[in-house]
Amino acid sequence: MLEALLVNAAVDVGMMLALCWVAARIRDVSFIDAVWGAGMVVMAASSWLQLAEPGQRATLLLGMTALWGLRLALHLYTRWRAHGEDPRYARILGKAKEQGRYGSAAFKLVFGPQAVLLFLTCLPAQLGVLASGAAAGLGPLGWAGTALWLTGMVFETVGDAQLKAFRANPANKGKVLDTGLWRYTRHPNYFGDTCVWWGIWLVAAEAGTGVALASLIGPVFLTFTLTRWSGKPLLEKGLAKSRRGYAEYVARTSGFIPWPPRRG
Repeated sequence: MLEALLVNAAVDVGMMLALCWVAARIRDVSFIDAVWGAGMVVMAASSWLQLAEPGQRATLLLGMTALWGLRLALHLYTRWRAHGEDPRYARILGKAKEQGRYGSAAFKLVFGPQAVLLFLTCLPAQLGVLASGAAAGLGPLGWAGTALWLTGMVFETVGDAQLKAFRANPANKGKVLDTGLWRYTRHPNYFGDTCVWWGIWLVAAEAGTGVALASLIGPVFLTFTLTRWSGKPLLEKGLAKSRRGYAEYVARTSGFIPWPPRRG
């Protein structure tokens, strides 16, 4: 299994180096957000292709990762194409662009760290696939994980579609989306993302305690990132300044786990 993981790591680094070269040519790294989902599909596929006889669980894990990752990648790629360079990355790499060292700075600050974080977060899919033999089927834990994954996919897909439709209406500029799934949680897409990867982890955990423990860092890190680090906190800080009525929305709406709105 270690040898297969080293192959995956080499694929991960090679992919990021190639994409960094592209970013240096176009002077924009913003498409890295789309690479997050697509890159995990590559890691799961690389693991699956190294099996002599992929079983039911291995193929299910690949399918779960692929459906999640390709949907997210397409969604974020089309958003990048529509809106152009992300202001976050423009701030991070602004000086490097002016000083003519964009490529090296892009790898050091964006693509290199993303390669490491992507590999670690995707460990449930990688280890779950690699530890599943040809006869590996699904038990109660696997079915529970599949149900949780499906719940997450619904929240992500529907939440993103509702937000896209809301933003497409010029009359909603500066307003807060508080209908549909957004009435019950301020971040249905983040909640869905978390459910997806805890679901994948549960399916992988049926391969054994060792796999469950070794891959636990994936969903734990993702949950921490979305709720405490670069997801929810940063996004809400910006929205509080740019959306009128956002403080009232925060006061009545759950921050993460869907729940009926509070009456004020």
